[in-house]
Amino acid sequence: MFSSSILLQILACAIYSNWWPMLSALMYVLVPMPCLFFGGGTTQFLTSREGGGWIDAAKFLTGASAVGSMAIPIILRHAGLIGTGAMFIEFTSFFIFVCTILCFHRASLDDEW
Repeated sequence: MFSSSILLQILACAIYSNWWPMLSALMYVLVPMPCLFFGGGTTQFLTSREGGGWIDAAKFLTGASAVGSMAIPIILRHAGLIGTGAMFIEFTSFFIFVCTILCFHRASLDDEW
């Protein structure tokens, strides 16, 4: 699923001969970083109510990165840098990426070693 998301990112750039949509792929790299740095590499802290300074910071940064992933294509379309078709391909790519993250989260919850 992740590979198809990246493929759609590349297609949004190649079909319209404009590489600005690849800017949102940078956010795909930034979204899991708070989990790695502050959450211990798991996604279970995102659904827990317990918090603390670093856990709350990780939740905030993960949310901000997710909103940024959705906002970048909208901003680029509003500025006239990408076409409407590229924006919708970016949204489809983001939807597939979110489904991949949700599947990973569900699998990591079921994994009890």
